[in-house]
Amino acid sequence: MNDTRIPTARLGADGPEAGVQGLGCMGMSFAYGPSDAQESRATLERALELGVTLYDTADAYGAGDNERFLAPFFAAHRDEVLIATKFALSIPEDDPTRRVVRNDAPYIRQAVEASLKRLDVEVIDLYYMHRRDVNVPIEETVATMADLVREGKVKQLGLSEVTADELRAAHAVHPIAAVQSEWSLFSRDIEAKVVPAARDLGVTLVPYSPLGRGFLTGSFARAEDLTADDFRRHQPRFTGDNARANAALLEPVREVAAKHSASLGQIALAWVQQQARVHGLPVIPIPGTRRPTRVQENVAAVGITLDEEDLNLLAPIAAQVAGDRYADMRFASAGRE
Repeated sequence: MNDTRIPTARLGADGPEAGVQGLGCMGMSFAYGPSDAQESRATLERALELGVTLYDTADAYGAGDNERFLAPFFAAHRDEVLIATKFALSIPEDDPTRRVVRNDAPYIRQAVEASLKRLDVEVIDLYYMHRRDVNVPIEETVATMADLVREGKVKQLGLSEVTADELRAAHAVHPIAAVQSEWSLFSRDIEAKVVPAARDLGVTLVPYSPLGRGFLTGSFARAEDLTADDFRRHQPRFTGDNARANAALLEPVREVAAKHSASLGQIALAWVQQQARVHGLPVIPIPGTRRPTRVQENVAAVGITLDEEDLNLLAPIAAQVAGDRYADMRFASAGRE
Protein backbone atom coordinates (compact mmCIF):
# COMPACT_ATOMS: atom_id res chain seq x y z
CA MET A 1 0.00 0.00 0.00
CA ASN A 2 1.19 3.53 -0.77
CA ASP A 3 0.48 6.47 1.52
CA THR A 4 -3.14 6.88 0.40
CA ARG A 5 -5.16 7.25 3.57
CA ILE A 6 -7.54 4.47 4.48
CA PRO A 7 -11.33 4.91 4.19
CA THR A 8 -13.41 6.00 7.16
CA ALA A 9 -16.39 4.68 9.08
CA ARG A 10 -18.76 6.46 11.41
CA LEU A 11 -18.33 6.04 15.14
CA GLY A 12 -21.89 5.47 16.32
CA ALA A 13 -25.06 6.73 14.69
CA ASP A 14 -24.20 10.42 15.04
CA GLY A 15 -20.50 10.39 15.85
CA PRO A 16 -17.41 11.46 13.92
CA GLU A 17 -15.77 9.61 11.06
CA ALA A 18 -12.73 7.52 11.97
CA GLY A 19 -10.27 5.54 9.89
CA VAL A 20 -11.63 2.02 9.36
CA GLN A 21 -8.67 0.69 11.33
CA GLY A 22 -7.59 2.13 14.67
CA LEU A 23 -4.53 1.55 16.83
CA GLY A 24 -4.39 -0.27 20.15
CA CYS A 25 -1.73 1.48 22.23
CA MET A 26 -1.60 -0.70 25.35
CA GLY A 27 1.59 -2.55 24.42
CA MET A 28 3.57 0.67 24.12
CA SER A 29 3.87 0.80 27.89
CA PHE A 30 2.22 -2.30 29.34
CA ALA A 31 1.61 -6.06 29.12
CA TYR A 32 3.73 -7.19 26.16
CA GLY A 33 7.23 -6.95 27.55
CA PRO A 34 9.87 -4.26 26.95
CA SER A 35 9.13 -1.51 24.44
CA ASP A 36 11.15 1.23 22.79
CA ALA A 37 9.59 4.64 23.43
CA GLN A 38 11.12 6.26 20.36
CA GLU A 39 9.91 3.48 18.08
CA SER A 40 6.45 3.63 19.64
CA ARG A 41 6.26 7.37 19.01
CA ALA A 42 7.28 6.76 15.39
CA THR A 43 4.52 4.16 15.17
CA LEU A 44 1.92 6.68 16.31
CA GLU A 45 3.06 9.18 13.69
CA ARG A 46 3.15 6.61 10.89
CA ALA A 47 -0.33 5.40 11.75
CA LEU A 48 -1.70 8.93 11.49
CA GLU A 49 0.00 9.44 8.12
CA LEU A 50 -1.86 6.36 6.85
CA GLY A 51 -5.26 7.57 8.06
CA VAL A 52 -5.49 5.83 11.44
CA THR A 53 -7.34 8.33 13.65
CA LEU A 54 -8.79 6.29 16.55
CA TYR A 55 -6.19 5.68 19.27
CA ASP A 56 -7.14 3.34 22.10
CA THR A 57 -5.83 3.38 25.66
CA ALA A 58 -7.15 2.89 29.22
CA ASP A 59 -6.41 4.12 32.70
CA ALA A 60 -5.48 0.57 33.76
CA TYR A 61 -2.71 0.20 31.18
CA GLY A 62 0.37 0.59 33.32
CA ALA A 63 -1.63 2.36 36.06
CA GLY A 64 -1.99 5.45 33.88
CA ASP A 65 1.44 5.24 32.24
CA ASN A 66 -0.04 4.58 28.79
CA GLU A 67 -2.22 7.68 28.92
CA ARG A 68 0.77 9.77 30.04
CA PHE A 69 2.90 8.35 27.22
CA LEU A 70 0.31 9.23 24.59
CA ALA A 71 -0.38 12.76 25.84
CA PRO A 72 2.39 14.54 23.85
CA PHE A 73 1.29 12.87 20.60
CA PHE A 74 -2.32 13.85 21.24
CA ALA A 75 -1.29 17.42 22.05
CA ALA A 76 0.58 17.69 18.75
CA HIS A 77 -2.35 16.32 16.72
CA ARG A 78 -5.45 17.09 18.80
CA ASP A 79 -7.64 18.10 15.85
CA GLU A 80 -6.65 15.05 13.82
CA VAL A 81 -7.16 12.21 16.31
CA LEU A 82 -9.94 10.59 18.30
CA ILE A 83 -8.92 9.63 21.83
CA ALA A 84 -10.53 6.54 23.34
CA THR A 85 -9.86 5.62 26.94
CA LYS A 86 -11.60 3.56 29.61
CA PHE A 87 -12.50 3.26 33.27
CA ALA A 88 -13.57 0.34 35.49
CA LEU A 89 -10.43 -1.65 36.33
CA SER A 90 -9.49 -0.11 39.65
CA ILE A 91 -5.99 -0.83 40.98
CA PRO A 92 -5.87 -1.25 44.78
CA GLU A 93 -3.11 0.77 46.44
CA ASP A 94 -1.98 -2.21 48.50
CA ASP A 95 -1.68 -4.56 45.50
CA PRO A 96 -0.82 -3.03 42.10
CA THR A 97 -1.08 -6.43 40.43
CA ARG A 98 -4.83 -6.72 41.09
CA ARG A 99 -7.75 -5.30 39.14
CA VAL A 100 -11.10 -4.65 40.84
CA VAL A 101 -14.06 -3.91 38.57
CA ARG A 102 -15.91 -0.75 39.63
CA ASN A 103 -18.84 0.90 37.84
CA ASP A 104 -20.13 3.11 40.67
CA ALA A 105 -20.69 6.83 40.13
CA PRO A 106 -18.05 8.16 42.58
CA TYR A 107 -15.38 5.98 40.99
CA ILE A 108 -16.37 6.97 37.43
CA ARG A 109 -16.08 10.66 38.31
CA GLN A 110 -12.72 10.11 39.97
CA ALA A 111 -11.50 8.08 36.99
CA VAL A 112 -12.50 10.57 34.29
CA GLU A 113 -10.83 13.47 36.06
CA ALA A 114 -7.63 11.45 36.43
CA SER A 115 -7.66 10.44 32.75
CA LEU A 116 -8.27 14.00 31.60
CA LYS A 117 -5.30 15.14 33.65
CA ARG A 118 -2.96 12.38 32.42
CA LEU A 119 -3.99 12.87 28.80
CA ASP A 120 -3.75 16.65 29.23
CA VAL A 121 -6.99 17.26 27.32
CA GLU A 122 -10.25 19.03 28.10
CA VAL A 123 -12.49 16.35 26.60
CA ILE A 124 -12.26 12.63 25.80
CA ASP A 125 -13.67 11.66 22.40
CA LEU A 126 -14.80 8.14 23.34
CA TYR A 127 -15.09 7.00 26.96
CA TYR A 128 -15.62 3.29 27.59
CA MET A 129 -16.78 1.27 30.52
CA HIS A 130 -13.87 -1.19 30.38
CA ARG A 131 -15.58 -4.06 32.18
CA ARG A 132 -18.99 -4.69 33.69
CA ASP A 133 -19.62 -4.80 37.43
CA VAL A 134 -22.78 -6.92 37.56
CA ASN A 135 -23.54 -5.59 41.04
CA VAL A 136 -24.24 -2.10 39.67
CA PRO A 137 -27.22 -1.71 37.32
CA ILE A 138 -25.97 -0.85 33.86
CA GLU A 139 -28.56 1.94 33.70
CA GLU A 140 -26.95 3.66 36.71
CA THR A 141 -23.47 3.41 35.23
CA VAL A 142 -24.52 4.83 31.88
CA ALA A 143 -26.54 7.60 33.55
CA THR A 144 -23.33 8.76 35.24
CA MET A 145 -21.44 8.49 31.94
CA ALA A 146 -24.20 10.53 30.26
CA ASP A 147 -23.70 13.26 32.86
CA LEU A 148 -20.06 13.46 31.72
CA VAL A 149 -21.26 14.11 28.17
CA ARG A 150 -23.58 16.88 29.34
CA GLU A 151 -20.73 18.39 31.34
CA GLY A 152 -18.49 18.48 28.28
CA LYS A 153 -15.88 16.06 29.63
CA VAL A 154 -16.74 13.26 27.20
CA LYS A 155 -18.14 13.30 23.65
CA GLN A 156 -19.18 9.70 22.93
CA LEU A 157 -19.87 6.69 25.16
CA GLY A 158 -18.62 3.14 24.70
CA LEU A 159 -18.93 -0.21 26.43
CA SER A 160 -16.52 -3.14 26.47
CA GLU A 161 -17.28 -6.85 26.87
CA VAL A 162 -21.02 -6.45 27.42
CA THR A 163 -23.87 -8.74 26.49
CA ALA A 164 -26.56 -7.85 23.96
CA ASP A 165 -29.10 -7.26 26.73
CA GLU A 166 -26.68 -4.97 28.57
CA LEU A 167 -26.05 -3.02 25.38
CA ARG A 168 -29.78 -2.54 24.76
CA ALA A 169 -30.39 -1.45 28.36
CA ALA A 170 -27.49 1.00 28.22
CA HIS A 171 -28.54 2.43 24.88
CA ALA A 172 -32.02 3.16 26.27
CA VAL A 173 -30.41 5.53 28.80
CA HIS A 174 -27.98 7.27 26.42
CA PRO A 175 -26.82 6.48 22.86
CA ILE A 176 -23.81 4.16 22.82
CA ALA A 177 -21.36 4.90 20.03
CA ALA A 178 -19.17 1.78 20.22
CA VAL A 179 -18.86 -1.66 21.72
CA GLN A 180 -15.35 -3.01 22.13
CA SER A 181 -15.03 -6.78 22.40
CA GLU A 182 -12.57 -9.41 21.28
CA TRP A 183 -13.36 -10.44 17.70
CA SER A 184 -11.05 -12.43 15.46
CA LEU A 185 -10.67 -15.70 13.60
CA PHE A 186 -10.10 -17.21 17.07
CA SER A 187 -12.98 -15.46 18.91
CA ARG A 188 -16.38 -15.16 17.28
CA ASP A 189 -18.90 -15.57 20.12
CA ILE A 190 -20.17 -11.97 19.82
CA GLU A 191 -21.61 -12.73 16.39
CA ALA A 192 -24.55 -14.61 17.95
CA LYS A 193 -26.17 -11.72 19.86
CA VAL A 194 -23.94 -8.69 20.41
CA VAL A 195 -23.26 -7.93 16.75
CA PRO A 196 -26.95 -8.08 15.73
CA ALA A 197 -27.86 -5.84 18.68
CA ALA A 198 -25.17 -3.34 17.72
CA ARG A 199 -26.39 -3.33 14.11
CA ASP A 200 -29.97 -2.71 15.21
CA LEU A 201 -28.95 0.18 17.47
CA GLY A 202 -26.48 1.86 15.12
CA VAL A 203 -23.49 1.02 17.32
CA THR A 204 -20.00 0.59 15.86
CA LEU A 205 -18.05 -2.57 16.70
CA VAL A 206 -14.44 -1.99 17.76
CA PRO A 207 -12.74 -5.41 17.82
CA TYR A 208 -9.76 -5.64 20.14
CA SER A 209 -7.13 -8.37 19.73
CA PRO A 210 -8.13 -8.89 16.07
CA LEU A 211 -4.79 -10.68 15.65
CA GLY A 212 -5.46 -13.08 18.51
CA ARG A 213 -2.94 -11.17 20.67
CA GLY A 214 -0.34 -11.77 17.98
CA PHE A 215 -0.82 -15.53 17.76
CA LEU A 216 -2.58 -15.25 14.39
CA THR A 217 0.48 -13.55 12.91
CA GLY A 218 2.64 -16.60 13.61
CA SER A 219 5.08 -14.41 15.55
CA PHE A 220 5.02 -16.85 18.47
CA ALA A 221 3.74 -20.38 18.86
CA ARG A 222 3.76 -20.89 22.63
CA ALA A 223 3.96 -18.87 25.82
CA GLU A 224 7.56 -19.93 26.38
CA ASP A 225 8.54 -17.90 23.30
CA LEU A 226 7.59 -14.69 25.14
CA THR A 227 9.50 -12.61 27.67
CA ALA A 228 8.93 -13.34 31.34
CA ASP A 229 6.89 -10.16 31.87
CA ASP A 230 4.53 -10.74 28.93
CA PHE A 231 1.01 -11.30 30.25
CA ARG A 232 0.19 -13.70 27.41
CA ARG A 233 2.29 -16.29 29.25
CA HIS A 234 -0.70 -16.65 31.57
CA GLN A 235 -3.43 -16.95 28.96
CA PRO A 236 -4.77 -20.48 28.47
CA ARG A 237 -4.75 -20.41 24.67
CA PHE A 238 -0.99 -19.98 24.52
CA THR A 239 0.18 -22.65 26.95
CA GLY A 240 0.81 -26.39 26.82
CA ASP A 241 -1.40 -28.58 24.67
CA ASN A 242 -3.68 -25.64 23.88
CA ALA A 243 -0.83 -23.76 22.20
CA ARG A 244 0.14 -26.78 20.11
CA ALA A 245 -3.44 -27.37 19.01
CA ASN A 246 -4.02 -23.71 18.16
CA ALA A 247 -0.78 -23.40 16.20
CA ALA A 248 -2.07 -26.11 13.87
CA LEU A 249 -5.17 -23.98 13.18
CA LEU A 250 -3.06 -21.44 11.31
CA GLU A 251 -2.67 -23.69 8.26
CA PRO A 252 -5.74 -22.37 6.42
CA VAL A 253 -4.62 -18.81 7.23
CA ARG A 254 -1.28 -19.62 5.60
CA GLU A 255 -3.07 -21.02 2.56
CA VAL A 256 -5.16 -17.88 2.09
CA ALA A 257 -2.13 -15.66 2.76
CA ALA A 258 -0.16 -17.39 0.02
CA LYS A 259 -3.02 -16.90 -2.41
CA HIS A 260 -3.11 -13.14 -1.74
CA SER A 261 0.68 -12.71 -1.38
CA ALA A 262 -0.04 -11.40 2.11
CA SER A 263 1.14 -12.06 5.65
CA LEU A 264 -0.85 -14.15 8.11
CA GLY A 265 -1.64 -11.03 10.10
CA GLN A 266 -2.97 -9.24 7.05
CA ILE A 267 -5.38 -12.09 6.32
CA ALA A 268 -6.56 -12.15 9.94
CA LEU A 269 -7.15 -8.40 9.81
CA ALA A 270 -8.77 -8.51 6.38
CA TRP A 271 -11.22 -11.07 7.76
CA VAL A 272 -12.17 -8.76 10.65
CA GLN A 273 -12.43 -5.71 8.38
CA GLN A 274 -14.70 -7.67 6.06
CA GLN A 275 -17.17 -8.39 8.86
CA ALA A 276 -18.50 -4.87 8.30
CA ARG A 277 -19.94 -6.04 4.99
CA VAL A 278 -20.87 -9.49 6.25
CA HIS A 279 -22.90 -8.17 9.19
CA GLY A 280 -23.92 -4.75 7.91
CA LEU A 281 -22.45 -2.42 10.53
CA PRO A 282 -19.35 -0.25 10.98
CA VAL A 283 -16.32 -2.23 12.22
CA ILE A 284 -13.10 -0.51 13.32
CA PRO A 285 -10.56 -3.04 14.64
CA ILE A 286 -7.73 -1.77 16.83
CA PRO A 287 -4.70 -4.03 16.29
CA GLY A 288 -1.86 -3.12 18.61
CA THR A 289 1.72 -2.67 17.54
CA ARG A 290 4.85 -0.76 18.54
CA ARG A 291 6.62 -0.71 15.17
CA PRO A 292 6.04 1.59 12.17
CA THR A 293 6.63 -1.25 9.69
CA ARG A 294 4.00 -3.36 11.41
CA VAL A 295 1.39 -0.61 11.44
CA GLN A 296 1.98 -0.13 7.72
CA GLU A 297 1.51 -3.87 7.18
CA ASN A 298 -1.67 -3.84 9.26
CA VAL A 299 -3.18 -0.89 7.43
CA ALA A 300 -2.49 -2.57 4.08
CA ALA A 301 -4.94 -5.31 5.11
CA VAL A 302 -7.76 -2.82 4.49
CA GLY A 303 -7.12 -3.26 0.77
CA ILE A 304 -7.44 -7.07 0.81
CA THR A 305 -10.81 -8.58 -0.14
CA LEU A 306 -11.40 -12.21 0.75
CA ASP A 307 -13.64 -14.20 -1.59
CA GLU A 308 -16.23 -16.80 -0.62
CA GLU A 309 -13.70 -19.61 -0.95
CA ASP A 310 -11.37 -17.82 1.47
CA LEU A 311 -14.13 -17.16 3.99
CA ASN A 312 -15.29 -20.76 3.87
CA LEU A 313 -11.75 -21.98 4.47
CA LEU A 314 -11.31 -19.72 7.49
CA ALA A 315 -14.79 -20.18 8.97
CA PRO A 316 -14.17 -23.42 10.95
CA ILE A 317 -11.16 -22.09 12.89
CA ALA A 318 -12.92 -20.44 15.83
CA ALA A 319 -14.92 -23.52 16.79
CA GLN A 320 -11.69 -25.53 17.10
CA VAL A 321 -9.73 -23.12 19.31
CA ALA A 322 -8.50 -24.70 22.54
CA GLY A 323 -8.54 -22.76 25.81
CA ASP A 324 -10.39 -19.76 27.22
CA ARG A 325 -9.51 -16.19 26.29
CA TYR A 326 -8.61 -15.35 29.89
CA ALA A 327 -7.45 -17.34 32.87
CA ASP A 328 -10.11 -15.42 34.82
CA MET A 329 -13.25 -15.22 32.69
CA ARG A 330 -14.78 -12.61 34.97
CA PHE A 331 -13.13 -10.17 32.59
CA ALA A 332 -15.27 -11.30 29.66
CA SER A 333 -18.99 -11.35 28.89
CA ALA A 334 -19.03 -15.10 28.10
CA GLY A 335 -21.57 -16.92 30.23
CA ARG A 336 -23.72 -13.82 30.72
CA GLU A 337 -25.27 -13.75 27.25
